[in-house]
Amino acid sequence: MIIGKDQEVAAQTINSPEVKNAKIKVLVSPKEGWADHVMRVIELGDGEGYTPKHTHDWPHINYILEGKGILHVDGNDTPVEAGSYAFVPPGSHHQFRNAGSEAFRFICIVPKEGHIT
Repeated sequence: MIIGKDQEVAAQTINSPEVKNAKIKVLVSPKEGWADHVMRVIELGDGEGYTPKHTHDWPHINYILEGKGILHVDGNDTPVEAGSYAFVPPGSHHQFRNAGSEAFRFICIVPKEGHIT
């Protein structure tokens, strides 16, 4: 059994030219015993943070923890905020962007092949 607090997990900066002001925390992964998936917390910095616009063969399951953002999926922008959730199907062209003046934080669950460090 794993029980922890998000605040106690160190965040890693995501360094990529396609990403801006983003950090990731891995909460549960194969290392902790979840053989096939990874649960992460992504934090996009105030007002300007974003993930890359990209496509891949696995889905995302997301739950917004705090802040306001835009989820771009296949050409459509949808506002999301704390309490929102989303399923991003495999093969979808997608991106998360911060749309507020505070941090935008969300849980992102992917199959282990979708977690690239």
